Amino acid sequence: MDFKYGVKKGFPIAIGYFPVSFTFGLMAVRDGLPVSLAVLFSFSNVTSAGQFAGEKIIVAGGAYIEMVLTTFIINLRYMLMSLSLSQKLDDGFNLPKRMITAFGITDEIFTVASLESKKVTFPYMCGLICTPVLGWTLGTFFGAVISNALPALLSSAMGIALYGMFMAIIIPPARKSSKVLTVILMAVLFTCIMKYVPFLGFISSGFRVIIATILAAGIGAFIFPVEDKE
Repeated sequence: MDFKYGVKKGFPIAIGYFPVSFTFGLMAVRDGLPVSLAVLFSFSNVTSAGQFAGEKIIVAGGAYIEMVLTTFIINLRYMLMSLSLSQKLDDGFNLPKRMITAFGITDEIFTVASLESKKVTFPYMCGLICTPVLGWTLGTFFGAVISNALPALLSSAMGIALYGMFMAIIIPPARKSSKVLTVILMAVLFTCIMKYVPFLGFISSGFRVIIATILAAGIGAFIFPVEDKE
């Protein structure tokens, strides 16, 4: 029963994941990755923004350390989500079950599980995770296969969806908070400086993301500290 309930709760997430992963499949094959590798990429990661960034570093021939640092920073929130969700797990979770659950934590899965009124079970988490993972992987597969049949011009144009996805992530919180907007603008400024200032041109695109993220987040934390509550 818990597994079926988890599948039911995860189905809307799977539907939402399909078009984003479809775009990833298109872009991965367009950039030269084989269909099988693109599908394996999605099945083993399920990380949206981190996955797109990692794929670009692979295509650009970036260093391993660049890949590790970039994906670590982008996906750091999943570590925090897993720590928070651990308080909702029932007593039936041993270490292997916790590791399986941690693999499937995404923003949406974390939110749905956190909103449950009682402790969540392992069968529930398996159902909640497997449906979105299936939707994410199938979306990548269909996008990768269709990419081979699309004209090159149309396939390249689909890349704009990536930028649309990132805009959809940053605009809503930026509209609600001037602090978030300030941090975003600082990150953009630092990235532009490293890209267009001549003597900084040696910095690769992946390391520009890492440096800009750390600088903007660090300055933002200093300027806008979280006030302690009594």
